[in-house]
Amino acid sequence: MQSNVSTHGMAVTSHHLASQSAAAVLRDGGSAIEAMVAAAATIAVVYPHMNSLGGDGFWLIVPPEGEPITIDASGAAGSLATLDAYAGLSHIPHRGPRAALTVAGTVSGWDEALKVAKELNGTTLPLARLLEDAIGYAADGAPVTASQAHASADKLAELRDVPGFADTFLVDGQAPATGSRFTQPALAATLQQLVDEGLDSFYRGALAERLAQGMTRLGLPITLTDLHRHRARRRSALTLHHSTGTLWNLGPPTQGLVSLAILGITDQLAPHQTDDAQTIHRIVEATKLAFGLRDAHITDPLHYDVDVQQLLAPASLKQLATQIDDQQAANWGAGKGPGDTVWMGAIDSSGLAVSFIQSIYHEFGSGVVLPDTGIVWQNRGASFSLDPTHLLALAPGKQPFHTLNPAAARLNDGRVMVYGSMGGDGQPQTQAALFTRYVLQGESLQQSITQPRWVLGRTWGQASDSLKVEGRLPNATVTRLKALGHDVELLDDFSEVVGHAGAVVRYTDGLLEGAFDPRSNGSAAGF
Repeated sequence: MQSNVSTHGMAVTSHHLASQSAAAVLRDGGSAIEAMVAAAATIAVVYPHMNSLGGDGFWLIVPPEGEPITIDASGAAGSLATLDAYAGLSHIPHRGPRAALTVAGTVSGWDEALKVAKELNGTTLPLARLLEDAIGYAADGAPVTASQAHASADKLAELRDVPGFADTFLVDGQAPATGSRFTQPALAATLQQLVDEGLDSFYRGALAERLAQGMTRLGLPITLTDLHRHRARRRSALTLHHSTGTLWNLGPPTQGLVSLAILGITDQLAPHQTDDAQTIHRIVEATKLAFGLRDAHITDPLHYDVDVQQLLAPASLKQLATQIDDQQAANWGAGKGPGDTVWMGAIDSSGLAVSFIQSIYHEFGSGVVLPDTGIVWQNRGASFSLDPTHLLALAPGKQPFHTLNPAAARLNDGRVMVYGSMGGDGQPQTQAALFTRYVLQGESLQQSITQPRWVLGRTWGQASDSLKVEGRLPNATVTRLKALGHDVELLDDFSEVVGHAGAVVRYTDGLLEGAFDPRSNGSAAGF
């Protein structure tokens, strides 16, 4: 499998139709930001189990020169989402109206990103052009992927009775067949309404009023006032000064700290040219330490009292690195679990680069489809705790913890790289694997993604926090990891459990290279 190379523009997504939407916008003269909005709209239609207009998004925009721009397009808990409202429960449900407790922010992120594009370039393509493909796929249909068919069948029992789910995502009460035509006429109408009335109508317009009416009818703890209050926020990027260059990610409420900390800790451990077992062992051990930072500090930015950037200071990272034993795996607690998400990236001919992520948390989120909209709502609020003393305690207006974190790097040799993955706890681990293989060990971009991967922690429907590795990993490597004390479980040879990764790189001569994950339905598209 070869990566895709171009000179004018490049996009990578986890669904080939979204990649083509982005490439078409780039060909029409749109920027990487506009291409990403088009891809985000398309993939919300054609990969509905992974993301939706009813989810959240995060943007990391890297101009050709200067500092990156980040956008936090995640929503807060609704004003009716109080601890008293969930009294008697041990945890927030993962499905149904009570799971759909946070405002969906991703559409506000599209809107804010287009404002950035206009600030940078003076103009943008019409919204009708950017959402054209998405509307067409929703109205006329797109083929059901094996991933969607499997998720629909696997979660059928827990989702079929959730309001709106069966009418929207099932066929005669059953999961749709792989390759069958899947139409979403209500979603097509909603997307057209966004074109006609503007993206802000999702929060402050006729569409917002319709969403709020549906929420009241179904018993969601979100109100029209909550929609009115929501705004996407530009925040400062987290920065890691790595031996190979400058790396960026997003700060709280995301776990961007984890992704940067893993690479910062392993950067303190020489040499980088170790064998595969040693590489995996070091990244896994750094992951445990980084998860410790996350669990101690990451919450809504309004509710923490530590300078997260200082946790990435060289002295702090060096101290953590001294805790890694190259001969023995450390004990650790528990992970946050899985997450269904899409990562996408694009770089245009000017050098403007975008790393973007959009999610509804679990497969199909809460499962709730708001009446007459076709929008399935996220269940990101399930990451709140019902313990009032917990760092992540539920409170109205509070942002939940997010596993989402898009990454970017400006390397010392002049290359610019945007990269990321879906997969909950696996996201920072996959980022570390990709970056280590490509940047530090000199493997090709595509091979860095295709090679066997791993994930430490819980995955879909499993309670174990073992080290799960793809079956293609050499027996000698697996044997060595077990000898080091890792509780190793084997996955399929190519498993979605380890995420859908992707990357785009711009070289100093302007050449663009993109690579996608064969575990997804994605592609790298350029011209």
